[in-house]
Amino acid sequence: MLNIGDKAPEFKLMTANNPEEGKPLREFELSKALGEGSLIIAFFPASFTGICEQEMCSFRDNLKAFEEANCNVVGISVDMPFAQKKFAEINNISFPLLSDLGGKVSQKYGVYYDDFIGLSGVSKRSVFIINKNGEITYKWVTENPAIVPNYKEVIDSI
Repeated sequence: MLNIGDKAPEFKLMTANNPEEGKPLREFELSKALGEGSLIIAFFPASFTGICEQEMCSFRDNLKAFEEANCNVVGISVDMPFAQKKFAEINNISFPLLSDLGGKVSQKYGVYYDDFIGLSGVSKRSVFIINKNGEITYKWVTENPAIVPNYKEVIDSI
């Protein structure tokens, strides 16, 4: 289990909603992203579900406050990158949604449901803030997927 002060596990995941020019996907690497400042990682169970849509849209709506604090945002779910791309387009989400197909990153971060309403392999709703040194400075995890994070608390924790 990861705690505040721990080194965030490195990862590389694919995104389709922020692709490279002329390519359908782009690789996102944690260590490279931290070169730009702190990072909020918001794990969510699934695209196209009501509470997940509410959560990702709340991060979208608070993006300016995060950027003013020199902090970028990514969302991570086990969805296919192309489903995430459509989800991002429908909801005007400009930050990367990363595909953790297979759930390996969710497992590294300790936010993986082995059984979620009869489905295996879904990310738990959770938020981590990683500083530019790669340390976890904020952690919020819920076992109840109907609960969303306190966005003011997230902003205040940057």
